Amino acid sequence: MILIKNAKILTPKGIVEGNLKVEGGKISEIGGKAEKSDVIIDGSRKAVIPGFFNTHTHAAMTLFRSYADDMQLHEWLEKKIWPLEAKLDEKAVYWGTKLACVEMLKSGTVFFNDMYFFPEAIARAAEECGIRACVSAAFFDFFNPDLLELNLKNAVKSLREIEKYDVLRAIGPHAVYTVSLDGLRRAAEIAEEMDIFMHFHLAETEKEVLDFKKQHGKLIVPALDEIGFLSKRLIAAHSVWLEDAEIEILAKKGVSVAHCPASNMKLCVGKAIRYEAMKRAGVNFTLATDGAASNNNLDMLEEMKFAALLQKFHHSNPTLLKAEEVFEAATLNGAKAFGIKSGVIKEGYEADIVLVDLAKPYMQPEHSLIANLVYAASSGCVDTVIVKGEVVVEDGVFRSEEEELKIIEKANEVAKRLTGSA
Repeated sequence: MILIKNAKILTPKGIVEGNLKVEGGKISEIGGKAEKSDVIIDGSRKAVIPGFFNTHTHAAMTLFRSYADDMQLHEWLEKKIWPLEAKLDEKAVYWGTKLACVEMLKSGTVFFNDMYFFPEAIARAAEECGIRACVSAAFFDFFNPDLLELNLKNAVKSLREIEKYDVLRAIGPHAVYTVSLDGLRRAAEIAEEMDIFMHFHLAETEKEVLDFKKQHGKLIVPALDEIGFLSKRLIAAHSVWLEDAEIEILAKKGVSVAHCPASNMKLCVGKAIRYEAMKRAGVNFTLATDGAASNNNLDMLEEMKFAALLQKFHHSNPTLLKAEEVFEAATLNGAKAFGIKSGVIKEGYEADIVLVDLAKPYMQPEHSLIANLVYAASSGCVDTVIVKGEVVVEDGVFRSEEEELKIIEKANEVAKRLTGSA
């Protein structure tokens, strides 16, 4: 049992000052009396908030952080990222993912949805670090039927291999410009058969949309709907260049959208996601960092601020995407996308909890805790992180300084080997 004493607890009904008890991996009591406990955490001058759900990333791309910046998207991929990715092996992905897990946990993230190579290495790293994850078996077919059969077979094999780990699973057809419609249809069938999620890049750039329309004579979302690709299983990353009718279809089919504002701005995708249209339609709108190669960090606190400011600036309207809305996108909506009873501090919910230090100058004064978290906070205010009822970050340190330093050292060795600078 864990007892958090004398904290400011952010509940759906507002701030409750007092104690919070965790038992059996769940929040068992809010506001009760202090009792004996296995673990007692002093919550004085701290706030208890739900942990963040990062719904789209490529964790091991921490290895490429600062390697290729200030470039056009397709040039960035073709000349820098893809050549390095061709050199990746299981060891590299394992240590790159571990580095990402440490960074995410220390900034309050309790869950990440990953799409990358060597899924077993990702699953093993996530489980060892004590963070929730959905691990995708990514695949491409490049419109080659023989390659489709081979890569689908490998994806299913990978999905079966990671079933032994404490992670959710997804099949990850990359995008419409790397996977055929037949490949996407087959992916949806596999997701249904295996009862897993789907992870996909959707309408990130105008070029993607125009090229697809030229080839198929229709917009992307209606075409996906026709082949049975859209469902509650699908998390669609980016989803920037969408028409009203496409947004309506996503809402009707229960698709969750993963908004990546920092990456969209850095890679200059051309406009801001249509949040207000998605809100009106009832799309489950979630928040994500994308990979560290295009962000360049995995800080969901920073991402909330970028998301809110991008909407306000792009539409010249300071009332868009209010602090409460973006906070919900980063917490409760992410949990909903994966069917996890989490993302809010409430009795009976999963104990995925973050304690933030209110003594930091940028967290004062306390007119609004949520506004401070969205517009003022940084990862430096994260003091304690609890995932599934287990403490994984304490006093701002991931488990131990020795373990953290080892992960950083190993990740640096791998990064240098990949770039030839070792």
